[in-house]
Amino acid sequence: MLNLYARIDDEKTNPGFVLMKKRPDYNTYKKAVQGVVTLETTKELLDSLDAYYKGYKNCRGLIGATASIAWISKNDYTNELIAYRKEEKWGSKRYVDDESTKKMDRTYPSTFDNYDYKNKHNRIVPNSPCPVLFGIRGTDEKDLVNAKKIIKSEKIESWLIFKTNQASDDHLQKTTINKIKPYQSVIVEGILTKTPYTKKGGHVFFKIKNSTGEIDCAAYEPTKNFREIIRELIIGDLVEVYGGIRKEPLTINIEKIKIKNLVIKEEKVENPVCLKCGKHMKSIGANQGYRCIKCGEKSNKPKIKKIKRNIKTGFYEVPVCARRHLSKPLKIMR
Repeated sequence: MLNLYARIDDEKTNPGFVLMKKRPDYNTYKKAVQGVVTLETTKELLDSLDAYYKGYKNCRGLIGATASIAWISKNDYTNELIAYRKEEKWGSKRYVDDESTKKMDRTYPSTFDNYDYKNKHNRIVPNSPCPVLFGIRGTDEKDLVNAKKIIKSEKIESWLIFKTNQASDDHLQKTTINKIKPYQSVIVEGILTKTPYTKKGGHVFFKIKNSTGEIDCAAYEPTKNFREIIRELIIGDLVEVYGGIRKEPLTINIEKIKIKNLVIKEEKVENPVCLKCGKHMKSIGANQGYRCIKCGEKSNKPKIKKIKRNIKTGFYEVPVCARRHLSKPLKIMR
């Protein structure tokens, strides 16, 4: 059975299964989604609970299997309807009609992350050659059944509805900059200390700071049009950043951002005019003010104008094509 249904030869798979009569503590789940859990710790827990388990290759699949049993769905959950392909279709190109996916998305607002209209990406279709044909996520399981009927696709072999931790934001923990560790997923507040800039590959970076420290934040190229929002930020803006932590250099990979306060953006129009002579003053030097070359009068106040900001306070998120499964879309945030 293992050789028939598992892809052990795939270098990215390290499966495992766990059977137990007693559910592990809920914190087992929280530790797994919010930080790093070792295989040794997991095996010790399974042995203490008299669990029957088996891992393959590096056995790290045991960690996810154990955490999934510890998860309690009553806290915060969504549903996903998984439609499966006929076995003879496994590994071949899927047929799932984009237009019917868009129609389903518009018809049932309780579903989410179905289609990325701007980037033309059908999100319900997997990228891997697995037996899944498509998966529709939503908050109302009855709507999922009706939503499935709208999708035009190759023939469905079977389907199931699962309760999942997708779109729960369970992986995120509110913290301060000085307490951030690699591989965590965090919510952290700070003021911009460095204007967003673009690196090779189209990745956009900036820095935020609070009373506990300073850290880099990044909107990587796969976040597409989300980077346009990030580029509008300036030094002094107050933001709350949501995302996972890259180890080196320590960086927040942004999933969504809440802009809490925008500073006034100003631009110098012209040098100040001398009140005695009526002529424009000349700059004395960088940050040294201005002086009238005729009478010697000085001033530190050039004529300025306010620049309209192209963003507003509030939440912004990465597009559907870049969304992590655990990240909660704004449309279902309470």
